[in-house]
Amino acid sequence: MATAIIREIRKEDNAKVAGVIRKVLVDLGVPKVGTAYADTALDHMFENYEVPKANYFVVEENGEILGCAGIAQLENYEGNVCELQKMYFLEEARGKGLGAQMMAICLKKAKEYGFEKCYLETMPFMKAAQKLYQKSGFDYIEAPMGNTGHFSCPVWMLKTL
Repeated sequence: MATAIIREIRKEDNAKVAGVIRKVLVDLGVPKVGTAYADTALDHMFENYEVPKANYFVVEENGEILGCAGIAQLENYEGNVCELQKMYFLEEARGKGLGAQMMAICLKKAKEYGFEKCYLETMPFMKAAQKLYQKSGFDYIEAPMGNTGHFSCPVWMLKTL
């Protein structure tokens, strides 16, 4: 992965990014309803992040998208909180430090935008992801914040920026 780069999403990445996210979710046996799999936004990620205080990034190597993640204002929430959104990596990209690099880029951008906290939702069995989140300063919280529509994601975490 020495040649992998992390960059902002481009419009022409939309189909590849949607494919990566759906493949990871299927591989992990994640329910399709109430998770990112069912989000209509998946097919238009570039356009969905063309709003103020939002960015989406991809990990690319040799023209292939291997992973992705973004930050944006937490939906349906009053407060200066962003959400780490749709962070997924293909199996061949895992365990190589790319998640930590992506996390650092997303959190740096969140701080630049002036967000006070960063929220995320995940699945109970995504232990490796939760380990990365904890290492990055996220703590578990008791209840969801906002209303992301991901009612099948019962693990909530929050980090003060």
